[in-house]
Amino acid sequence: MEQWVASYGIGGERDHVRLRGTATELALQVVLPLPLLAAAVLAVPGAFTGGGTRRWGRGRAEDLRLEAQQAKDAAAAAFYDLDTAQRDLRITIETITAVGDSKQAARVGVDFAEFGQRIDQVSHEYINVMDAHDLEDPQLDAATASRARHDLSRMRDQLVQAKVDLERFGHGLGPMLEKAENQLRQVAPAVERAKRSLLAATQALDAVRAARLEADELAMSLAQLGPELRMLNEGAAQHGVQATVQRAEDVQRRAEQITAEAERMPQQAADMDRRLTSLRTRAQAIATRAEQVDPVLSELRRRFSAACWQDLQRVPQQAAESVRQAEETLREAQRARDEQRWSDVSARVTTVQALLARTDESVSAAGDRLRRLNEVSFDPSKEIEKTRFTVRDAQRMAMSGRSVPEPRHAEPLDLAVARLDRAVDALERGGRNPDYWLFLVEMQSVRDMVGAVVDDIRGRR
Repeated sequence: MEQWVASYGIGGERDHVRLRGTATELALQVVLPLPLLAAAVLAVPGAFTGGGTRRWGRGRAEDLRLEAQQAKDAAAAAFYDLDTAQRDLRITIETITAVGDSKQAARVGVDFAEFGQRIDQVSHEYINVMDAHDLEDPQLDAATASRARHDLSRMRDQLVQAKVDLERFGHGLGPMLEKAENQLRQVAPAVERAKRSLLAATQALDAVRAARLEADELAMSLAQLGPELRMLNEGAAQHGVQATVQRAEDVQRRAEQITAEAERMPQQAADMDRRLTSLRTRAQAIATRAEQVDPVLSELRRRFSAACWQDLQRVPQQAAESVRQAEETLREAQRARDEQRWSDVSARVTTVQALLARTDESVSAAGDRLRRLNEVSFDPSKEIEKTRFTVRDAQRMAMSGRSVPEPRHAEPLDLAVARLDRAVDALERGGRNPDYWLFLVEMQSVRDMVGAVVDDIRGRR
């Protein structure tokens, strides 16, 4: 670069100077006083900047690029914060909707979905803005950088506002979330109890099998709990909190029933063996006692009238037949026991018990008949006095606190007195062989009738 500078007048003389290079070189080559030299240097544009005005415009673009980058970073941070808040709130919404099936919980899900649509829209716009501005472009000018800064700042504000609105919505869910969390806290303990009960049932069933006892029904019941356990493992998020808790409680209850039944089986088997042995012994004892009925009947025939023993004629034969049936049923029960058909064993044991009870009663009736007939034939006054005392006691109770008894009480008591007198008269007129048994039956009937009146009086009082 060549530059001609006109002669400068110094001390009245006129010098012509030819300069090459920059204005700085010019200032250095011209011999001037120091104040004038400084003024000359400062008066030259770009003297200390490298020359021209290009440096000033470029610096402005770089400043705007930096500001746009800062806006971009702020928008990215706001986008991340919004995404984190949405993720956290989604967990809250899932907790609330998983626990409750109310309209309020359903509405919360709908509102959150609407927020999701808004957030998706803002996020999509954010991505478009990010793609629209390349801040790394070396040709980025000031106007483009300024527009990028403006767009990115606007996006940051929208993202921040969306996060504020989302957090405000989340804060309003506090009571519902607390209730849901309280219910959720019930899930894990309930499921754990169900699993422990299942394990106990499995172990109890293994112990039964080790004792060589059949437990097919229990094994089938335990197998039916397999699908329930699978759904418990899938969790409340898939099946709902209340449904999961109820399922866990049902599994626990059914498993405990299996455990209890399995633990009872060895004891039941031992008890059943003892009952079978006891029934065999009882059947043999009744058979032996039945053999003594014939001598009792012989004495009854010899000493008393036919009316006193005629209903006992078939007791020996009936007792023998009953004992035979009981022994046969016991053999069937033993076969069922060997095959571990416990319900059949129990049914046959019940049949044998009823059969032996009736037989024992009929066999005992013969001996009891002879004893009572002996007593009344020796002294009937004891039976008469016993019945009269019962009647008098009822009469006193009927008159207690009254001058006249109620007809509903007086009439049956008067009838009882009349029946008592007739029975005594019949016994006295019976001669050498009165019907002692009819007399005993009538005395008992009178006492029963009087007892009904006493019960009615006490009930009304």
